[in-house]
Amino acid sequence: MMMGNSIIEMRRLWFGRISDYSNGMEFDQLIVRFFGTEDIDALSAEQLLAGLDRLRLQFGLEKDDGRRFGLWCLLYMLGAAPDLDVAFEDKGDREAARNFMDMADREIEEDE
Repeated sequence: MMMGNSIIEMRRLWFGRISDYSNGMEFDQLIVRFFGTEDIDALSAEQLLAGLDRLRLQFGLEKDDGRRFGLWCLLYMLGAAPDLDVAFEDKGDREAARNFMDMADREIEEDE
């Protein structure tokens, strides 16, 4: 879980690891779309929860595997991702998500 990390760290992870697999999803556009601002650190708890609800809903509705993976990664970075067995039917998708989790956690630890 990465909640509490800055938007800058999340953006760095997105562009360094996720953008190639998310079928053209742009980090900043996603943040504005679901949270109404690029500065999610400034959101109240209620605003953050509302944005997470919208993000979870879109994740549940998304049919494109790459976009679904990108949404899951964003949920993970925000500390709100569903369990892998629930999120991904495909074993390869679950493994990719585990790899992302490990990599993201390592990078955050290295920055501390």
